[in-house]
Amino acid sequence: MPKVSAKRQITIPIDQCKAMNIKPGDELEIFAADEQLILIKKAVGAAKGLLSHVQVKEHMTDEESRQSAIG
Repeated sequence: MPKVSAKRQITIPIDQCKAMNIKPGDELEIFAADEQLILIKKAVGAAKGLLSHVQVKEHMTDEESRQSAIG
């Protein structure tokens, strides 16, 4: 079982790295929920096109944008 080092680092077991295709230098997102840590491997381009449906309103000020976002 992995332990937390004095620098608060954790080594992920090799079999789990292989199963998730995690390699040195990969970025992981870490979330805490109900006293558990959830690791998610960041994928290059995963968010590409996520906001493609948003229409640009160049005349809108920052304040108008904030107000439209909160409803």
